[in-house]
Amino acid sequence: MSATPMSLKALARSQSKIAHRLAVLTPIALHHGKRMSIQKRLKKGRALRQQVSFADQAIYTPPKHRVGPITILEMQAKHRIESLIPIRYQRMLESPFTFYRGGAAIMAQDLANQPTTNINVQLCGDMHVSNFGLFGTAEHRLVFGINDFDETLPGS
Repeated sequence: MSATPMSLKALARSQSKIAHRLAVLTPIALHHGKRMSIQKRLKKGRALRQQVSFADQAIYTPPKHRVGPITILEMQAKHRIESLIPIRYQRMLESPFTFYRGGAAIMAQDLANQPTTNINVQLCGDMHVSNFGLFGTAEHRLVFGINDFDETLPGS
């Protein structure tokens, strides 16, 4: 398996000549204060749905400043083990599924420019059934959920 991909923010810092063209996901602030009730969260979510509908999220228009997928992969390759890069690309060529598994940074850039409700979550670019399972918490409870966070970024 290849080394963990860099975030778009790290890629932007390392590539100054095109960094100003990258869409960068900014980290979310820590949650402070009392948590809202479920009823208040649902009401707030419904109000946000009026601002950004499902139909709005279904339309993709590439921004003018979009960095091409090949450029993103080349930028990532500069920070990977050189001898493993051809193996990564070969795996990505096998199918659309394996391409998208290896191209999470491409998807992150595309999604960063879409309409948003600004509800911050941990976004996963490698979401498939093999990355779900049971794991134990520090409180010794079993939890079912995503168990592979190497392709995640905070965002909305």
